Amino acid sequence: MRVFLTTLTAVVLSATAGMAADAAAGKAAYDKSCKSCHGADGTANAAIAKMMKVDIKDMKSAEVQAMSAADVKKIITDGKGKMKAVAAAAADADNIAAFIKSLKK
Repeated sequence: MRVFLTTLTAVVLSATAGMAADAAAGKAAYDKSCKSCHGADGTANAAIAKMMKVDIKDMKSAEVQAMSAADVKKIITDGKGKMKAVAAAAADADNIAAFIKSLKK
């Protein structure tokens, strides 16, 4: 029984580690899908914000950084306000959320 539990624990921990979001991969996905509006470093593109007549949040701001990764992922996958949903695979959305959370000031 002890061997079974040890093996099961190792499998669960390995699976969990494999599912962890990757901020480096998230940067690549962010650069592809988000950078044009949200800027390379998370600072909003003022010209896009003015053209669309919206307030684009600074990804480094306390407001954005206080959001959970799940909340950030929901905005990525569902959109919010004038921001349309990003056509990203679930893993990419997790990774983008991890990258955004890594921008903390």
